[in-house]
Parts: sequence; structure tokens; C-alpha cells
Amino acid sequence: MATTVLDGPPNLAALYARAALTGRGRGGDLPDTHLARRGVTVDRDHLAAYARVCRLPFTDVLPATYPHMLTFPLQMALMTDRAFPLATVGLVHVRNRIELLRGIRADEPLDVEVWAERFAAHRSGATVDLCATAAVAGEEVWRSRSTYLARGAQAPAGAPEADVEVVVGALERPAATWRVPDDAGRRYAKVSGDVNPIHLSGLTAKALGFKRAIAHGMWVKARVLGAVANRLPEAFAYDVQFTKPLFLPSTVHLATGQVDGGWDVAVRNAGSGTEHVVGTIRTLEEKH
Repeated sequence: MATTVLDGPPNLAALYARAALTGRGRGGDLPDTHLARRGVTVDRDHLAAYARVCRLPFTDVLPATYPHMLTFPLQMALMTDRAFPLATVGLVHVRNRIELLRGIRADEPLDVEVWAERFAAHRSGATVDLCATAAVAGEEVWRSRSTYLARGAQAPAGAPEADVEVVVGALERPAATWRVPDDAGRRYAKVSGDVNPIHLSGLTAKALGFKRAIAHGMWVKARVLGAVANRLPEAFAYDVQFTKPLFLPSTVHLATGQVDGGWDVAVRNAGSGTEHVVGTIRTLEEKH
């Protein structure tokens, strides 16, 4: 395993441009490479902007989804490297699991690291997990696993079966209704740097096979977190499956249900009932 420590965050716009130019000729196994940054500090203005766009409380403790802002550029740098076997354009984010091991103060410098693992077979192609971790003074405080699907791709011989399903209980009654505007993707892209064209406008989304622009999955996940933010334990696992695209604009219902000291959640289209995101939030009993 080789770990490359970067001095600053990769430029996401440049990485998306690279992804468009270097998608052909990929193949092989996952690279045994880790990318890292040390002593990363949180910009309070950026944190405030993130909290506003995701409807999260703005406090001295980071939302559980915020460290993704610090690790996603590293993941993109890994995925757009020619050593990565799958073309970045066309990858679909199908699952994300975050484990918050303790509350993280906004003034705590973070050491972050990312890598790829679990090249798996899926009925529609192949999946790969992009893993990330954040530590404070050597203590791991946060970790995540993002599963991406490459439709039509083939996993290596002997690969395990993909695990993308998150199961929730029956959630019948909406807890809230959200009207998601057509600029939601652009607003989140401005804060996150995730300028994937499928989120920015109908024209750019249609060029990539979507009928309209779609909301960022991680924005939807953060928005759900904001709805239950004041009723969460200090340490918890938040696991979601991105089931169907949330087209912009849309009106959606958030359904929630308390389960075993945690929550089951679902975001559904208000008209058709189509599920866009389903997830679970569960207490972590111990740090591991």
C-alpha cells in the first residue's frame, strides 16, 4: 500500500474535465493507493454555507455529513487517475454509509484519507467502494463508505456480490414535505464543488442520458439528517441507499420512524410515491 499525502484539496472542476477525457481504455484491478491530507482545518464560512444549503443546524460541532466535503475531492482524484479501472463518467452513487464515532468540533484539525476496495459483481454491472476516514490526533472519529455502480462493467473473476441494499421498516405517514427547486443542484454544487453536469441543468443532464437535472444524493442525505439533527446520539451510523434519481424540480415527502433508539427514513416523490432515498440511523454502542 502506498499513501500519497497532498498539500491541498484537488480541484474538482479540473478533475471532472479530466474524467471526460480519460474514460477510455480503463481496466484491471483496483489500485493499492491511498490519498491523504493532514491537519485539514474547517473554514467556518464554508461550514455555514453548507449548513444553509442543506438545512442543517450551524453549531460548533460538524454535521455527520460534513467531512464528506473534505474527502470527496480526494476520492475524485483517485477515481480519475488512469490506474482506476472504471471510467468516472457514468458512475452512479448507489449507497453511502457514514459512521460518526464521536462529535467533531469545528476547530479540530482533521487527518483524512481515502482508498478504494471491494470490486464487486452487480446484476447491472460492477460496483466499487470508495472508503474514507477522518482522525483527530491519531484517533479515528469518522468513517464512510460510498458504493458506486458502473453499469455494463465487469468485475474481476471471483469477485464478491455487490451489497447495495438498505432495508427499512414500513413508513406510511410523511413527517415533512419539501419543494425542491430546479436550482438545488447548482446551489449544492457551489458549496460542495461537485460540479457533475447531471446536477447542474436540464441541458447538461440530457447530454448524459437524464430527462432533467437530478439532485445530489449527498445533499438529500444531509437534508434528511437536518430533519432529525436534534434527536441523535453522539455516535451513530447513518446508512442510505440512493434508489431512484430525484429530478429537479420536485415535491417530495420525508417519512421517518423511530426504531431501536434510531430512525428509519425515506424520501419519496409526493405524486408517484417513487422512493429516492431510504436509510437507517442507528446508535453506535462502541467506538471501533
